[in-house]
Amino acid sequence: MKKYLSIIILGLSISSIQAQDASDAIRYAQDNLTGTARFRAMGGAFGALGGDFSSLNVNPAGSAIFNNNQASITLSSINTNNKSDYFGTKTKENDNTFDLNQIGIVWVFNDRTEKSNWKKFSIAVNYENANLFDNSIYSAGINPTNSVANYFISYANGIPSSVITNNNFENLNYTEQQAYLGYEGYIINPVAGSTNNSYVSNLSGTGNYYQENTISSTGYNGKVSFNVATSYKDRLYIGLNLNSHFTDFTKRTSFYEDYQDSPGHNESAGVQALRFSNDLNTYGTGFSFQVGAIAKVTEAFRFGLSYESPTWYRLNDELIQTLSVRTAEQGSFFADPDLRMIYPTYKLQTPGKYTGSLAYIFGKSGLISFDYTLKDYSNTSFRPQNDYTGLNNQMENIFDRTSEYRIGAEYRIKQWSLRGGYRFEQSPYKDGKTIGDLNSYSTGLGYNFGNTKIDLAYTLAKRDSQQSFFSQGLTDAANINATNNNVSLTLLFEL
Repeated sequence: MKKYLSIIILGLSISSIQAQDASDAIRYAQDNLTGTARFRAMGGAFGALGGDFSSLNVNPAGSAIFNNNQASITLSSINTNNKSDYFGTKTKENDNTFDLNQIGIVWVFNDRTEKSNWKKFSIAVNYENANLFDNSIYSAGINPTNSVANYFISYANGIPSSVITNNNFENLNYTEQQAYLGYEGYIINPVAGSTNNSYVSNLSGTGNYYQENTISSTGYNGKVSFNVATSYKDRLYIGLNLNSHFTDFTKRTSFYEDYQDSPGHNESAGVQALRFSNDLNTYGTGFSFQVGAIAKVTEAFRFGLSYESPTWYRLNDELIQTLSVRTAEQGSFFADPDLRMIYPTYKLQTPGKYTGSLAYIFGKSGLISFDYTLKDYSNTSFRPQNDYTGLNNQMENIFDRTSEYRIGAEYRIKQWSLRGGYRFEQSPYKDGKTIGDLNSYSTGLGYNFGNTKIDLAYTLAKRDSQQSFFSQGLTDAANINATNNNVSLTLLFEL
């Protein structure tokens, strides 16, 4: 018998149907510009410059540009403002985070003899928080046509009702579990006499569904780079990075829907409101490598070229789902988030990228640099392939090849350095809307005390996106305008 109550279920699920979607892949496929304050202030355009710890993430040959042993540490303050527009209702949410996002050390070995043309050898270790996931988005509004019932129906259609009613939750795969929640929450019903196992909404209203959706995420995607580089006649610099990645991401989504403004809604019977919460924790490790070279064409002009391999991740997902339902007959019921699904380890391969760079050095007075990066997001894929054929084909169709441009400049006045930069990154989606283009402006300054340097940077980044509440069924999206303000401080010491 179906129950008018909140669903409280604890299950260990080893599911043959994946819970991942394209948004999970793009989270790890996209790069975020982080690192030292000098690097950020100049828009990350360091592929032909080197001599900065974060430049190793663009071109590993950059460590051979260092003249002596150095160490650096960077602290950042990040403010993110998200403005949402959902069917004309505007809301906003702010998030503030403080992060130790970079720490590195480099050892430089110079060959002073005239016998060898290999004049310098360097070893470096650098940690960066490649992507900070702390973020909050709140959207609310009245959806004229679609209810969360459509989410549950999209999973339930094709599943015999006997599968849902005669099995414990932990014995079902992910698709069947979503159907189970919709059915036991009295949101959907099987069509009587149906031969194709179809389902319909059990809600009495026919539109104007009031909806709220809150997304809160925390976590990081860290990277430790083990770098070696060398120089030939102080004209050609060659380097290699071996990168170890580790991630821990937590996202809580809380969706609320009620039917007080819905035409035809029955206030004396059935579901009056519900809250559907999903707590996702993804954690794991990965590996990638980079190779690169910098050529000093003249004393002033430099050219850089680098390649970054795909990152091969091994990831684990844990998902807690809670459905709380308020009915006219039983009133409100609260469910603790006590449903846990643990999925088998899966693999994710993000796309590699190529970067070409140019720089011109104006003696000791300053410089200007430019980076161009090419990256094909359609090469993103989950593994094993047989389990993710449909999703991988979908990503191949919706993701695009992108270009990224970065330009930076620096002007020196005695011990002071003044810096500025610009970064543009194309949308990874072919529609250009799910995640839009990114525009970022940066500025900063530095002071050289001799053996110690201090750098400060400010970065403003803007990007629009469309945030669907669910990946299927209820896919109406809120338009999100995100503004990120970052202040970074770096201390650099010569050893």
